[in-house]
Amino acid sequence: MKPLLRPVRAVLVSCALLSCSVASADIGVGVILSLTGPAASLGGPAKNAIDLLPREVAGETIRYIVLDDASDATGAARAFRRLVDEHNVDVVLGTSVTPATLTLLPIAHEKKVPLMSLAAGSKLVEPMDAQRHWVFKVVQNENLMVAGTVAHMKAAGVKTLGFIGFADAYGDSWLAEVSAQAERAGIKLAATERYVKTDTSVTAQALKLLAAKPDAVIVAASGTPGALPQKSLRERGYAGRIYQTYGIANREFLRIAGKDAEGALFAVGPVVVASQLDESNPIRAVALDLTQRYEAAHGKDSMSVFAANAWDAGIVLQRALQATLPMAKPGTPAFRSGLRDALEATRDAVTSQGVSTMSPTDHVGYDERAAVMVQIKDGAWRYVK
Repeated sequence: MKPLLRPVRAVLVSCALLSCSVASADIGVGVILSLTGPAASLGGPAKNAIDLLPREVAGETIRYIVLDDASDATGAARAFRRLVDEHNVDVVLGTSVTPATLTLLPIAHEKKVPLMSLAAGSKLVEPMDAQRHWVFKVVQNENLMVAGTVAHMKAAGVKTLGFIGFADAYGDSWLAEVSAQAERAGIKLAATERYVKTDTSVTAQALKLLAAKPDAVIVAASGTPGALPQKSLRERGYAGRIYQTYGIANREFLRIAGKDAEGALFAVGPVVVASQLDESNPIRAVALDLTQRYEAAHGKDSMSVFAANAWDAGIVLQRALQATLPMAKPGTPAFRSGLRDALEATRDAVTSQGVSTMSPTDHVGYDERAAVMVQIKDGAWRYVK
């Protein structure tokens, strides 16, 4: 391995033959995940879901090559180039967080390889331009989730709001969307604080939020680092409502936040409360199927929204692959281009988190069915109807 590539570790190569080469006609699916570092609680469940995805479509073998970017943007960029240059993949899934995924956009454009993001940021697919032409995701944009959250705030009588979020692209997107939608709802943003996901304390930020005395606080973070403000505010006596984002929807957050997570509210994909959905909801069957498969492999209550992100990408990808295979051979520029077009032509794809219909200007395709309000009660997710 070249010295430049040493930080990027291959953790899984699924191939019919270990000696498969770039000349192989198999479908190559590259996957970049944060399996170590601060975002590991996101990447781990996603890898578990990748392990459950089909290894064949329309009689063609799918080989998955999974690389760890160590929660690092530079590592993610190196991994993408390695997947294309060394493994000749037809599509890349990943990575786990928005800032690192943003670095992949120009590479996807350069290499003309479709990228299916497993991160959430709307900046990954908006505004549509030459780079984003190659980027897709079946993870909800912030505006959809903020709409549900702000509606709940307004119904609960919240008049003033405090904000604390990551000092990165994820936090930026949430702050912009929360600010705009809260203002339209007549909710005043009383205090704004930021922190870095590797911080071990947010005491200063928590004290400033407490001094502002907001009716509610929203934490814009993902993974276990989202527990830090939650705990700090509760430990210092904050009694108002605390809202989180869908970035904390895994068991690791509940474990780290402990009793201080009780009562937290957030908008998230329906898969988190699959069994609590109405039986008439078309998403319920898909969400329950994934939950049962995942928990059979990893234990009761192990299901995570980050596993769902990877699984849902697989659902949409399978449909696009079936449409592309009759037209071109895997491993060729024509196949990659055709696959990109097929992804953009996605219609009424029911995933574990919504129903996706994409277009040349919308590479997500979700509507309000992809967001439900959830509250943490007794260490579990509870659907708020």
